[in-house]
Amino acid sequence: MKQYQYLFFDLDHTLWDFDTNARQTLAHLYEEYTLEAKGVTDFAQFYRQYMAHNDKLWERYRNGFIKVDELRWKRMWHTLLDFKIGDDKLARRMSDTFLELLPTRRAVFPHTIELLSYLRDKGYQLHLITNGFEKTQRSKLKYAGLDGFFGKMITSEGSNSLKPHREIFDYALQESGATAATSIMIGDNIEVDIIGASNAGIDQVFVNHLNEVPTFRPTYTVSNLKEMELIF
Repeated sequence: MKQYQYLFFDLDHTLWDFDTNARQTLAHLYEEYTLEAKGVTDFAQFYRQYMAHNDKLWERYRNGFIKVDELRWKRMWHTLLDFKIGDDKLARRMSDTFLELLPTRRAVFPHTIELLSYLRDKGYQLHLITNGFEKTQRSKLKYAGLDGFFGKMITSEGSNSLKPHREIFDYALQESGATAATSIMIGDNIEVDIIGASNAGIDQVFVNHLNEVPTFRPTYTVSNLKEMELIF
């Protein structure tokens, strides 16, 4: 087996359970802003609509079609519009509250702490490559108890690039003192994490939490984090 020294993790949807944490935060907003009285009678539908708009706007942001401010508040604005609520100020207030509360949520995927402890004890150098925002991601690590495991956290803000573009991976190698040959990328998104790393000459572990049929063959595939102990 190839000898890896540097393990680069994605954070959201790979270690940090974005969907669970977003649901908890949106449930708080649903109550705080009395959305039921405003006509949003189905929280489950509200959650689904938000997540769908979030995914679409993140794709547009990665491709350079929108700026970060649009991403941050328009996902809430579009969601409210789905329920015939055309209130820009409300959307911005809710977006601010969401961004304040979300990073304090602590749900991580099963075996996250166990795996990171295992890898650290075996002497691997652990780093993060994330498209998330610097302050937000650092808060997530702190509140979820993950901040002690990682050396470098490479963000889109710090690198002036976004996965899947090669520049962010090259920047991560440079910042960590790693080489592509001794590194591996671990993430949940085939296009963003896996193909992006492959194009940068880095091996990959696809963490297939959702049992998807991949459109690209990664170096390794696992269905949960515990299985990674069989690789490392």
